[in-house]
Amino acid sequence: MKIIVSGASGLVGTALTSGLEGDGHEVVRLVRRPVRGGAGEAAWDPSRGSLDPAVLSGADAVINLNGRSIAAGRWSEPVKAELRSSRLEATATLVRAIAAASTAPPLLLSASATGFYGDRGEELVDESSAAGTGFLAELARDWEAAAAAAASEQTRVVLLRLGMVVAGDGGALQKMLLPFKLGLGGPIGSGRQFWPWIGIDDVVGAIRFALGAPALSGPVNLVAPQETRCKDFTRTLGRVLGRPAFLSVPAAAVKLALGEMADALLLASTRVRPRALLDAGYTFEYPTLEEALRSALGQGDQRSNV
Repeated sequence: MKIIVSGASGLVGTALTSGLEGDGHEVVRLVRRPVRGGAGEAAWDPSRGSLDPAVLSGADAVINLNGRSIAAGRWSEPVKAELRSSRLEATATLVRAIAAASTAPPLLLSASATGFYGDRGEELVDESSAAGTGFLAELARDWEAAAAAAASEQTRVVLLRLGMVVAGDGGALQKMLLPFKLGLGGPIGSGRQFWPWIGIDDVVGAIRFALGAPALSGPVNLVAPQETRCKDFTRTLGRVLGRPAFLSVPAAAVKLALGEMADALLLASTRVRPRALLDAGYTFEYPTLEEALRSALGQGDQRSNV
């Protein structure tokens, strides 16, 4: 396949493009700088809505992973505006280019997040559940609506609702490692909130699967099948690292340090089922958290496929 990828330099994009090229696909990375050497890259400027539709013409798929990291800094109003613009402008630029391409790509895979569901407590949600409330839910809803505009008889759209990505070289896990290695790790707030997560290998695997699953369209939850509360996540991480994980962090302290972001990312409870992937027949490489953590931290292959 010829596959166009935006956001290829991020945590997911780096692992994905490596995997796709390893499969023998031709990957074209969209970059916001002058193209060096030509092959494998194409220039675009999403802030100005600039992308030559010819870049997408004849491509088999477009994968949209563009967007500033949600956890990069405290959510001031300017940061929230950038979180929105970095996603919505990029997605709208891709959708316009798809519509203008002489041969429209038959597939758009566009990132979203389980933040779509908001704080749902003990409620079990899947792809049929309604959007929640709050900044993250509204952002995910608007992001998905921008991508869904590309859907047509020619183009299938898949909306990838990502949970917390478990990877050893970036993301949330990397930020947790130091305090846990120092024996300072533990649950946040009550610890009873559900944290949806997925191993990086299964992110790549699920996207590969979606490329060849024409019946898969619309929202798809990219989360592991094991439902995990915050206290279980931290306990498992401590066990994998061989360190205690009993030092709880009061909710008030997290809110003081991180503001609104703490409520949305760390204290909210979102119990998510990957119904669409399971119904379509996807087999998770790392269905349990301990397996995913040991793989991410280089502790050998602990897989027991589900």
